[in-house]
Amino acid sequence: MKETEKKKHRIIFHVDMNSFYASVEMAYDPALKGKPVAIAGNVEERKGIIITCSYEARALGVKTTMPLWEAKQKCPQLIVRKPNIDRYRKSSQAMFDVLRQYTDLVEPVSIDEGYMDITDYSGTLTPLQIAEEIQKRLHLELLLPCSIGVAPNKFLAKMASDMKKPLGITVLRKREISEILWPLKVEEMHGVGAKTAEKLNSISIFTIGDLAAGNEVQLKHLLGINGERLKKRANGDDNRPVDPDSVSEFKSIGNSTTLPKDTDNERSLEQTIDKLSVSVSARMKRKSVVSRNIQLMIRYGIHHTVTRSRKLANPIENAEQIKEAAMFLLKKHWNGEPIRLLGVTAQELEEKDDSFKQLDLFTYHEDAKKEPLHRTLHDLEKKYGKGIIRKGIKNKNTADANSSAKITTSFQKDFLE
Repeated sequence: MKETEKKKHRIIFHVDMNSFYASVEMAYDPALKGKPVAIAGNVEERKGIIITCSYEARALGVKTTMPLWEAKQKCPQLIVRKPNIDRYRKSSQAMFDVLRQYTDLVEPVSIDEGYMDITDYSGTLTPLQIAEEIQKRLHLELLLPCSIGVAPNKFLAKMASDMKKPLGITVLRKREISEILWPLKVEEMHGVGAKTAEKLNSISIFTIGDLAAGNEVQLKHLLGINGERLKKRANGDDNRPVDPDSVSEFKSIGNSTTLPKDTDNERSLEQTIDKLSVSVSARMKRKSVVSRNIQLMIRYGIHHTVTRSRKLANPIENAEQIKEAAMFLLKKHWNGEPIRLLGVTAQELEEKDDSFKQLDLFTYHEDAKKEPLHRTLHDLEKKYGKGIIRKGIKNKNTADANSSAKITTSFQKDFLE
């Protein structure tokens, strides 16, 4: 077989920043280095939840999602900082700028992690040398530590990056999965949450190896199409490409808040839903999307949570419309008990310019008046091309003239603009 006909094995990196928010704060204030630092969504002990924390704090028992009051009990000397999103965005952008100096195939999956495909890298460095150089540069230039997984696909690269933190570089080959991955508990596998693990345990699947050898029919019956997918991943199979544009494929936008105290005051609940609706609407407009389904989450206590949703006849993005749908759900499903937390989420999102409004008795006359305009626009697009004229929609690919990088993806718009 000719060399050019041989199948080219991919070389994928998963770059995962270590304790990103806390690390950014330490880079900004060197006096914090070596100390137990935590970032909390609200610094009030009752409402505060640990978003992330330094490894020094973790060594003293502090964990992500732990209530702040509990974290301070375990670590009285804990230094707590509020999130500084602008600061984190700038650091994230700088981090991804470094990664793109090695390949155009960089796929951000969150503000602090992303995949790289360096299969076609044409420089003189070996893959391991590239990983070492990236890690050193991020640490020296940005003062940010990271771990990197190196593997032939995205799943194995993600698993590898989790194996050594902080400042780890792990190579995971497919031939090594039976020795390295299969003995691990199934809940340690990327893509398997606590509920999925419980279901798998119910059919005697306790390790990743058990999942790799699982019965496909049984798994599909238990977990649907996800069961078949997880079995393939457990066997090291993952053909997903590193796609720089895939981050635009988001499914929902939501926001939630814990109330200062449990309350059954309807006015207070309405004010909270109003604030949440404004926040969700602003993010939707920034992404140029609309929603066809609004979900309301109600939490009465630590362990009692109810989620209900309302399908909409027409797509919406306006805060008042979001609030109206959420209040409808509150009045219909609230049992009258004091509420601890409320959350509003816009689901079934679609690009604003791709959405359509269904005609009904209430909108028919309004839409009919616009029909001549629609017909003219249609004729212009037919003659000059789709998208030649847009009504009230900001061009998603327009970047600020002073920006060093073109903002094109949902992730960039949400975090980096």
